[in-house]
Amino acid sequence: MARINDVGGMQGFGPIDTADESEPFHADWEARVFALNCTLIAGKVYNLDEFRDAIESMAPAEYLAASYYERWFFAIRTLLERKGVIEAGELDD
Repeated sequence: MARINDVGGMQGFGPIDTADESEPFHADWEARVFALNCTLIAGKVYNLDEFRDAIESMAPAEYLAASYYERWFFAIRTLLERKGVIEAGELDD
């Protein structure tokens, strides 16, 4: 069964933005999410395969509405809850 992120061969998503931006992040929170993910993987809280799977488990509508780092944050929250590091819903606010 294909997941929403598997869009190979699909059409209708519009043109790809190929603008070359000099900054790697659009907002400070994105850099924090990136650093948090790197720290959690390095600390062996979860691995890259688990992280990718968590992103791919997003509901299709949520996945399509989310930005790149919103997907990352969803995966981090999901994995921390699955592993009992945080309580379910603890980071919802």
